[in-house]
Amino acid sequence: MSRTNLLVAAAIALVLTASGPAAAQSHPAQSYPDRPIRLIVPFPPGGPTDYVARLVAQHVSANFGQVVLDNRPGAGGTIASKAVANADPDGYTLLYGSSATLGIAPALYKNVEYDPIKSFAPVALVSRVPFVLGVAAAVPANTLSEFIAYAKANPGKLNFGATIGTPPHLVGELFKVTTGADIYYIPYKGAAQAMTDLLAGQMHMTIEGATTLLAHIQSGKVRPLAVMSPQRLPALPDVPTMLENGYSGFPSASWTGVLAPAGTPASIVSKLNAAVNDALQSPEISANFARFSAQAKVGSPQDFAAFIAVEAPKWAALVRDSGAKLE
Repeated sequence: MSRTNLLVAAAIALVLTASGPAAAQSHPAQSYPDRPIRLIVPFPPGGPTDYVARLVAQHVSANFGQVVLDNRPGAGGTIASKAVANADPDGYTLLYGSSATLGIAPALYKNVEYDPIKSFAPVALVSRVPFVLGVAAAVPANTLSEFIAYAKANPGKLNFGATIGTPPHLVGELFKVTTGADIYYIPYKGAAQAMTDLLAGQMHMTIEGATTLLAHIQSGKVRPLAVMSPQRLPALPDVPTMLENGYSGFPSASWTGVLAPAGTPASIVSKLNAAVNDALQSPEISANFARFSAQAKVGSPQDFAAFIAVEAPKWAALVRDSGAKLE
């Protein structure tokens, strides 16, 4: 059995044992939820992760039980992730996890004090959002090749920004390594401030999710040069992929999902999973996701556990390949 298959099997086994019958008997879930559920988001309000988390929380609040968002940014999402990993496994403290907090942070930061597989009971995968490489309107480049040539002709004069330890940060660093473009990185505390500076022309390049960039692309304030999905996006049919530009090996999308502390009863995890999946199939969320080229991912807790077991090592490898460091 390959190492990846062993990781998948271990992750599923952990979900089943950490939230199995014994746990369910000691934590009866018949009345769950009977008080507000706290969903901890590891990033500031206004960014793409926060936006999708709020959509899901609003629907779950209206149809299942009150969900209160608790934004706890800092240290690449490790502060929030550790808080949930150490919380009581009663279903009332959840993490809105992502490729950043479960894949990148454990590889980028030292002593994060949680394990992306062992510390959590995966509840539901929520979304995958394809990456778009865009530049500020004032940058004199209309194609990816023109931008790379311009960056090489003006070494050190261009920048890109992203929250440290997030997929846009890592993919941006990989872009520099792969293309040889001399672009310096500016760390931000949140995606909202980075976008403000991009629109103001103080930042030159971004690699962000389509949910964040589409409105600004449509307004003409951001010029898209490439998408990282295998195929062109329906919302951006004239924008070529990185593969069409001759570059491979880039991750195509970021992802998010809901997790509980390890040991949460299986009956509670199952209820939460059904509530999140119901939200993802609602007309409101379906319309919002379609508008921003996000992909809803309905599945079981075991599906999400297997997904994390495969994805976490991929992002850890990207930390190594990109050469990203904490400043």
